[in-house]
Amino acid sequence: MQGDIAVIGLAVMGQNLILNMNDRGFTVVAYNRTTSKVDEFLANEAKGTRIIGAHSIEEMVAKLKRPRRVMLMVKAGKPVDEFIELLIPHLEPGDILIDGGNSLFEDTQRRVKLAESKGLLYIGTGVSGGEEGARHGPSIMPGGSAEAWPHVKPIFQAIAAKVADGVPCCDWVGENGAGHYVKMVHNGIEYGDMQLICEAYQVMRDGLGMTPDEMHTVFKSWNEGDLESYLIEITRDILAVKDEDGSPLVDKILDTAGQKGTGKWTIQNSADLGIPITLIAEAVYSRCVSALKDERVKAAKKLKGPRPALPQAKKPEAKAAFIEDIRNALYASKIVSYAQGYMLMRAAAKEYNWNLNYGGIALMWRGGCIIRSRFLGKIKEAFDKNSKLSNLLLDDYFRGEMKRCQKSWRNVVGNAVKRGIPVPAFSTALAFFDGYRSARLPANLLQAQRDYFGAHTYERLDKPRGEFFHTNWTGRGGTTASSTYNV
Repeated sequence: MQGDIAVIGLAVMGQNLILNMNDRGFTVVAYNRTTSKVDEFLANEAKGTRIIGAHSIEEMVAKLKRPRRVMLMVKAGKPVDEFIELLIPHLEPGDILIDGGNSLFEDTQRRVKLAESKGLLYIGTGVSGGEEGARHGPSIMPGGSAEAWPHVKPIFQAIAAKVADGVPCCDWVGENGAGHYVKMVHNGIEYGDMQLICEAYQVMRDGLGMTPDEMHTVFKSWNEGDLESYLIEITRDILAVKDEDGSPLVDKILDTAGQKGTGKWTIQNSADLGIPITLIAEAVYSRCVSALKDERVKAAKKLKGPRPALPQAKKPEAKAAFIEDIRNALYASKIVSYAQGYMLMRAAAKEYNWNLNYGGIALMWRGGCIIRSRFLGKIKEAFDKNSKLSNLLLDDYFRGEMKRCQKSWRNVVGNAVKRGIPVPAFSTALAFFDGYRSARLPANLLQAQRDYFGAHTYERLDKPRGEFFHTNWTGRGGTTASSTYNV
């Protein structure tokens, strides 16, 4: 019996993907650099399955049907390159290498070129959904060598999550690093969603004095409406969990957050492309602020601000109304986050010559992944109506929701600011919305400043775009201008 695909890497994600593939009728060859893990896997989790073990690269390759499909589920970075070097001598033209880790899309671009120069095909694919998703149906975002897609499509679409009508949350994203790029943006949006939920939690906890049990009830109701999503669902569950002494477990968790780098990559790339993904950036930097725990504890003793308790907390009707305002602020901010993420993908498609299907991406995120939500169906509808939509905020549905939520949104941000409750994601989303809807911003003054100190020139409202002017602001400078450029 020969394998349909090999998977290298038997950590939890690798094991669960293998078991998922086995359940869907595919024969998988399992390999791990520490070969004792292969035997342990076959003797335990994979016992009684068709899964085949291999104890060397040579044995693994020999057990595969042609064209050979080899999927790497190893740590991103150097380990991927090391395995590629080990594998290439044993593969033949037309064989397919697949990287299912969280690799930087630029690394994938490079690896596609290397593999194709050897006559091989390469796929870099995002896989989202965590351990449970990998086992029962993740969201899969493949890109790379287009010729490879027909050879992996039956496997990937079989193991992927399915939305209500049976459509798999997996389709071809684009060439080169497109798959890993879309996964990177997915992770950036995930950072934003999590931060927004945490800010809603903090306003309720510190501003309204609500207990975890009370907030559990709120999140439970939110998960039955427009905010229905995996992250709202797990927040609901987390708030109900008690420690051994019966007190809320969430209150005992240290308030310092970790990160693995995909959020950072997203904001770095956005700076390269000149796209203001301000909410994702604030979400990343909020984790950085959380990491300053010792400094924050010291600062709290010396830097004083207003008491966080909101007056609405004392009146049941006002409290209920403000909780509804928080829900609306969360929804409006979420719309901005996704609008910014799609702005970034649109700019990347232009920069890297990708033909991205934006509605299709929303569909891939509808199930299996961490940001799966009812909300994504509305994004798909927006792009189905207008595939050339320049910004989600301009879609009729989202424009109407922003109008509906705006008063609540401003009320929450204003009250939080007055009471010293940090809401960086809520407030930066609102600032972006106000900036994006402004026909005129103060950048005219900024350009005058740049021209004053650096002769960087400016354009004029009463002249055609593309004509640049320089003013001798002090009467002492010359008439020579610096060259114009945009970063």
